[in-house]
Amino acid sequence: MNISRCCRAWFTTLLLLTCSPSLLAATPDDQLIVGMNMNNLLTLDPAAMTGNEVVGIVVNLYDGLVELDPHQLTDVRPALAERWEISADNRQLTFHLRDGVHFHSGNPLTSEDVIWSMRRVLHLNLAQASVWKSYGFSKDNVDQMITAPDARTVVIQLPKPNDPQLVIYSLAALGSMVVLDSKTVQSHSVNNDWGNRWLTTHEAGSGPFRLDVWQAKDVLRISRDAHYWRGSPKLTRVVFRHLQESQTLRLMMEKGDIDIASNMAIPDVQALRHDPDLTIDAVQKGTLYYLAMSMKDEHFANPQVREAVRYLVDYQGINKTLMAGYGTLHQRPIQSGMPETLPDPGYRLDVPRAKALLAAAGYPNGFDTTLRVLADQPFLNIAIAIQSTLMQAGIRAKIITGTGNQIYGAMRERQFNLLVGRGGSGVEPHPHSSLRSLVYNPNNADSARLTNFQGWRTGFYDAQLNQMIDQALLERNKQKQQQDYFAIQRRYDLLIPALMPISQMTDSVVVNNRVQDYVPHPSATTFLRDVWKTPDSLAGGAQ
Repeated sequence: MNISRCCRAWFTTLLLLTCSPSLLAATPDDQLIVGMNMNNLLTLDPAAMTGNEVVGIVVNLYDGLVELDPHQLTDVRPALAERWEISADNRQLTFHLRDGVHFHSGNPLTSEDVIWSMRRVLHLNLAQASVWKSYGFSKDNVDQMITAPDARTVVIQLPKPNDPQLVIYSLAALGSMVVLDSKTVQSHSVNNDWGNRWLTTHEAGSGPFRLDVWQAKDVLRISRDAHYWRGSPKLTRVVFRHLQESQTLRLMMEKGDIDIASNMAIPDVQALRHDPDLTIDAVQKGTLYYLAMSMKDEHFANPQVREAVRYLVDYQGINKTLMAGYGTLHQRPIQSGMPETLPDPGYRLDVPRAKALLAAAGYPNGFDTTLRVLADQPFLNIAIAIQSTLMQAGIRAKIITGTGNQIYGAMRERQFNLLVGRGGSGVEPHPHSSLRSLVYNPNNADSARLTNFQGWRTGFYDAQLNQMIDQALLERNKQKQQQDYFAIQRRYDLLIPALMPISQMTDSVVVNNRVQDYVPHPSATTFLRDVWKTPDSLAGGAQ
């Protein structure tokens, strides 16, 4: 007998036996096993976190004053604050805390913990401070602006005129202003770091789950807090497993080794679409895929070069061939679906026009540059497509791949030329959220360190545009406000921005049908406290 043929037959038989429904693995009834890529999970400190992955974990370890309803994002629900008021002049927010809440340490949660946590964000001045600095808060004024008249009351004075509803949306959506156990964190402070080093791998929350262990790029495990103030979660434990390869995620979902898979390549998602035991949840997010240019680079500081690049992206081709399941064509800074969003301008690949613009800018033969991108999909495919069309006009872009910390780290340091990325947040259901993340840049100095603002990262600055964004936020007439946002988008377009939206993100999550009451959230703040699983025996799985 042919030995290789015999081996193949044996392997096929083994594979069929392994995949037989009666032998499929089954996750425990009381545990949720989540497969995800943890490459961008760098810290658990709410003040320092970046990326959607960590937000989905932090909101299950901590509580905030309020939270967004995942079914209707314009609805804000009570959380640690059972009620709140907005002053008549829109400059003061007063929150009334509920009684009987304790941290995982057993310490009671009071208003002092709330204001200490909020002050900490500004004093540390890490990634999550940017949003609050845009509202006028700083480490110099936050101690006066956020106060606690008594143990159950928190008063927030807005340093400058603002839309208080947007501030409430930010408190509800971002996860940055969750409440920390101030006594526990301060006991682990080293060299006045506000406990930042310790909180990188620990937690001090009052949320439905406690952190058991986090081994970077391996596993993160949380267990329910049986004394949680809303009632004990239904799941005993949630395990997040680092699975970088999409095909591995697909195989483990098919075998029942994991209950939920995120960050999966769309071809693998599509392959699971007809599996009767699985559901594909596709959630449109406000986040945008984009091509960014650094205006600190002499090439891209020239508006004619930026305009040339605008016509060297095959938007329609990229979205048709590469973005199915990842996103949909979108070329405006305000996310689609909002009444304030203008229709797309309809930019298309136009190489002759781009060549003429480059020649007028003094680069008839193009130039050499670099294009940074994550090594993951669809980012890499987008970058390869853009590299190809840039080359048609003589722009020779060398692709540099890396992890999120390497690629976005270079962007946060303003040390890049071109970059394919994804951002813009847009988590709050308000047009200002998108503009703040992608466009707004109140201080273009390197020392400003507005690292969560894409406008600052790219060095794009226009005083008039900043002023228009500030004024639109305060406009109380809704029709006038809509027209203001239209005008902002027109001016942004006219200025030839350093960041060009390509596609609005769709997040596809694969969920085993045993998982109940799991609601994927557009802002990544998926709450797990009410999730449960049907017993494996009822699902027809292994015994």
